[in-house]
Amino acid sequence: MSLHLKQDLDEARVSLLKLSGMVEDMIALAVKSLMLRQGILASDVVRRDSEVDRAEVRIEEDCLKMLALHQPVAADLRRVTTMMKVNNDLERMADLACNIAQRADSLCPHPEFPIPNGINEMATMVTRMVRASLDAFVSNDSAMARSVIVMDDPLDAKNVQVIGVLAESIQKDPSQVEAALHAFSASRHLEQIGDLAVSIAEDVIYMVDGVIIRHRQAS
Repeated sequence: MSLHLKQDLDEARVSLLKLSGMVEDMIALAVKSLMLRQGILASDVVRRDSEVDRAEVRIEEDCLKMLALHQPVAADLRRVTTMMKVNNDLERMADLACNIAQRADSLCPHPEFPIPNGINEMATMVTRMVRASLDAFVSNDSAMARSVIVMDDPLDAKNVQVIGVLAESIQKDPSQVEAALHAFSASRHLEQIGDLAVSIAEDVIYMVDGVIIRHRQAS
C-alpha cells in the first residue's frame, strides 16, 4: 500500500466514524422524541439529516477518487469498496431515524396511547449493533462482525413482541388503531436499522476475510 493511499484511507475512516456518531445520535434522539412525544426533538432529527447527506456525498467522492487515483487491488480494493457500502448504509440509517421522528410527530396528538417499552429496548439493541459493526470495521475484527449478525434474531423477536402488544391494544380499543400503526412503523424502522448494521457486519467480514457470507449463516 502506498503512503498516499494509506493517508486517504485513514482520512476516509475518520470521516466515517464522525458520520456514524451523527447517525447514532439521530437514532437516539428519534426514539426519545417517540417515547416522550416531543415534536421539537423530532424536528431536530429531520434537520440533522441534511448534514448527514452532505457528509455521505463527500465520503463517496473521496472513495471514488481513491479508486481512480490509486487503483487499489486485493485487500485495499475490498477496504475502499466496503467504505462505500458502509457510507451508504449509514445514510440509509439516518433516513430511517427521520422516519421514526415523523412517526413521533404523528403520535403527539395521541398522548393517551401507551407506546410499548419494547420499542425502547429495540433502540438499545439497535444502537449496540450499529456501534459494534463500526467497531468491527475500524479494528478489522471479523469475529466482532459475526457477533453483530448473531444479535439480529433477538432484535427480530423483540419486534414481533412489540407487534403483538400493539395488536392487543387495537383489539382492546379500536379507536387507537391510527396511533398503533404509527408505533408499528417506528418498530419496523428500528428493525430495518438493525438489518443495515448486519449488512455492515457482512461487508466487514468480506473486507477482512475475503469471504462473502450474504444470504447464509455467519458461523
